[in-house]
Amino acid sequence: MSVHYTLNLRVFWPLVTGLCTALVCLYHVLRGSAGAPAEPPDGADSGFPLLKVAILLLLGYVLLRCRHLVRQRFLPGSSRLAGHSPFSPRHLREPGLSILLESYYEHEVRLSPHVLGHSKAHVSRIVGELVRAGRARGSPGPIPGGALALAFRGDFIQVGSSYEQHKIRRPDSFDVLVPLRLPPPVALEPRSLGTEPALAPAFGSCFVCALKAPPSLSGTSGGQWLRDCKPFADGFCVDVRGRRHLSAASVLRWFQSHLQRSLATVRYSLEGRCRVSLTPGGLEQPPTLHILPCRTDYGCCRLSMAVRLIPAVHLGDGVFLVAPPPPPSPVGPLLELPGGLRTEALWGVNTARQEQKLLGWLQERAPPGACYLKCLQLLKALRDLGARGLDPVAATQWGRILSSYVLKTVLLTVLLRDGVPAHGWEEAHLSECLEELVQFLRGCLLRRHTLFHCVLGPGGAATEVGPLPKVLREAAPVDLLAAFDPHARELTAARLLSTWRRLPQLLQAYGGPRYLARCPPPRSQRTQGFPEDEP
Repeated sequence: MSVHYTLNLRVFWPLVTGLCTALVCLYHVLRGSAGAPAEPPDGADSGFPLLKVAILLLLGYVLLRCRHLVRQRFLPGSSRLAGHSPFSPRHLREPGLSILLESYYEHEVRLSPHVLGHSKAHVSRIVGELVRAGRARGSPGPIPGGALALAFRGDFIQVGSSYEQHKIRRPDSFDVLVPLRLPPPVALEPRSLGTEPALAPAFGSCFVCALKAPPSLSGTSGGQWLRDCKPFADGFCVDVRGRRHLSAASVLRWFQSHLQRSLATVRYSLEGRCRVSLTPGGLEQPPTLHILPCRTDYGCCRLSMAVRLIPAVHLGDGVFLVAPPPPPSPVGPLLELPGGLRTEALWGVNTARQEQKLLGWLQERAPPGACYLKCLQLLKALRDLGARGLDPVAATQWGRILSSYVLKTVLLTVLLRDGVPAHGWEEAHLSECLEELVQFLRGCLLRRHTLFHCVLGPGGAATEVGPLPKVLREAAPVDLLAAFDPHARELTAARLLSTWRRLPQLLQAYGGPRYLARCPPPRSQRTQGFPEDEP
């Protein structure tokens, strides 16, 4: 289902011709049934004959088709093929990059706000019912020994590009954080691994969460607290360096089973509106809720949607711990963890609330007509164009290095480096702004610049996003590209530059109306892997 509608002239004109012919026939039938004389008196013409009207309509349609064929024949591309056209291609201007970007944005990238709004509202209703059912249902019961297990907090938080106004193409995928409530006796002591010695860069942004006694119980009855928390620790924790740490793998297993039970509760009430199913995930991929429209549901803008439900542990001030990010390489063994650390005890951090505040802060200070969000959308589209022709392994590596989060961080870094968006970010300078982002991203890939996390970087954006938990304020800066192999980064930078240089040909070949296709198609993109011969 397309979210941007255009007029199909091949269907429109035959439909108009047939409709007019039908109206004329209906007019004559009604006139004849009203008692009009069958024979005109004195040989006079009784009106415009039906045959003449049909011939005129057919002649008009043929003329329009001939005009279209003549126009196509005298396009520069066709004239070069014919070799004897009186028109020279040099007399027709090639469309500039700005025109091509605007056309591609309107036809291939831009989302319909109407469809996106309806999709978000539909997701909110379905996920809201599921989360409320999970909270009301609770856990299967007290864990043997006394302490309760995890539970849904009862709310959910919408995150991702669909809620930050830079989603592209189809509003069919959404990310939702589902906060979890810890049992009352349980308290956590999070710690960043950014300063951990001998730790691989891939784990520099991870955290671990040890159990700790609440302040009111410190120094009083620690033994009783340990006995109360033992059932929870046995079910949801692992031992790391002699202390019990919350396990992301155990929490995710419980979360998936609890979602299945909650979905069974609300499935019957949702049957009249949609069909829902749940796909289990793992540490690299959270469970996904699939929402399919029913044939009997005639609501507006019903799409098949996938909603990633991400379990989250609240640290404070709108910061959550989530499952750790996937390893940098899609293939290969897991990296060794020093000092007794275990992979299942690692957590990632989610600062989506702070990033939404930062985008809102920039929007308030940006001049009217600033195009920085459009530049981010086109940068994502440029990444997708660059992935064409790659083999599956190289395409996966390309997508992980140039993830949507990395591209958003590039935009925020450039904007914060230059201050608030100035007049240079107006619509008239769209291609120049996009080129600035591409060149900065290429410099980060070639290690000329360091792409820090916008909140966990040096200085960060704490003054714009509000207070942060102490564990984040004291965390080491996080380089988003440090986990990737230098050679893979160089190849990605080379292909990124090659894609930017061939962008006009790619835009004319893969998007926009046909009247912009005045350049030869791009060279074959069947090369497998990253291009090693590109500059």
